[in-house]
Amino acid sequence: MRIYINEDKNEYLANFYDRRKTFNEEIREKVKKILEDVRTSGDEAVRKYTRMFDNVVLDSFEVTDEEIERAKIDEDLKVALQKAKENIFTFHQRELEKSWNIEREDGSRFGIRVYSIQKVGVYVPGGSAPLPSSVLMNIIPAKVAGVKEIIMCTPPLKDGSVSPVILKAAKMAGADRIYKIGGAQAIAAMAYGTESVPKVFKITGPGNAYVACAKNLVFGDVGIDMIAGPSEILIVADETANCDYIAADLLSQAEHDAMAASILVTTSMYVAEKVREKVSERLKSLERNAIAKKSIENNGAIIVVDNINEAAALSNAIAPEHLELMLNDKILTDELIDKFYNAGAIFVGEYSPEPMGDYFCGSNHVLPTGGTAAFSSPLGVWDFVKRTSIVNYTKEGFFKDCRHAYNMAMAEGLTAHAKSVKARCEDEQVF
Repeated sequence: MRIYINEDKNEYLANFYDRRKTFNEEIREKVKKILEDVRTSGDEAVRKYTRMFDNVVLDSFEVTDEEIERAKIDEDLKVALQKAKENIFTFHQRELEKSWNIEREDGSRFGIRVYSIQKVGVYVPGGSAPLPSSVLMNIIPAKVAGVKEIIMCTPPLKDGSVSPVILKAAKMAGADRIYKIGGAQAIAAMAYGTESVPKVFKITGPGNAYVACAKNLVFGDVGIDMIAGPSEILIVADETANCDYIAADLLSQAEHDAMAASILVTTSMYVAEKVREKVSERLKSLERNAIAKKSIENNGAIIVVDNINEAAALSNAIAPEHLELMLNDKILTDELIDKFYNAGAIFVGEYSPEPMGDYFCGSNHVLPTGGTAAFSSPLGVWDFVKRTSIVNYTKEGFFKDCRHAYNMAMAEGLTAHAKSVKARCEDEQVF
């Protein structure tokens, strides 16, 4: 894990920004073909790509109630999922928006009505490990928002089943229908609908580069949450930080995939050197050693800066998915935290490791990546609602304002707009 002194950091940053290209032109062309096939051929195309990519031949894509009932998981895990569900539900209830009105003395009312999206699709990836936490994080905010129908797609296992823990989490969270479909073909099926899969209005959930590209291409036909890229963690630490904790937390993201980025920004050369040593030690005993090692070698970095203000500026420039602040408790004030304004989620203090947010405390772990935390937010209830403006003039209010609207329409050369206003004024002495 290379150490960069402050003035050398630009070399790392240039390469880091390049890795943010989520998918290349070759992937885009392959995904475009899959989307068009599914759009025109429906289930037949989905079946073809499931056979091609998952090596499974399925007669039916939808998971039955019997399959869900047969799914068994460890009791301790069931308790953990239930408690996590409760925390996520409580956290996201705070995000609920209310409709509002401005009412004038003349009785006219103008405002916003907040409505839940009627039907959404959630994608949950397969890969080397099942992700029940992603099930909870995507479905529960939709339930809190009042979404009427939630469907979920996830890749089938080699025997045509779905991981039991994924099924239990989906049932617990409130999925209405579950489909054994993965990859770009799942995104296409939810975006366009097939004989088996209903068309939805919005798609959320993480996935690989093919899934991310598919979401990018169907945007406009449906809504999406975000284009998720490789995972990121940036830790800001001073001389008081626990180096073993830092190393453990850097590796918690490195084990995701070889493209994940784990970055330490510190004001202490001692901490920089000690963390590098600890990372090497911990890598040896890590179960997902090969993935984490490649991630650290390709995208890991330790950057030494002169002070916390420089650390904040660097962090804001990177806008990481996860930001941990391991600093002296005496300086960890809200005022200091607010200097770090570009991050998907901020974990404050040495007892707030990123996995506690990923899994349990209730905050959402679907976070903006690739620098998009500079303008994007975590997945939340707000992603599953839409807002409609309400304009309700009384006659008195209309005649009070109509001349101004008429004059603005005429100034823009939109005479039909102006005549629409004037048509209501034939019997009045307004103009």
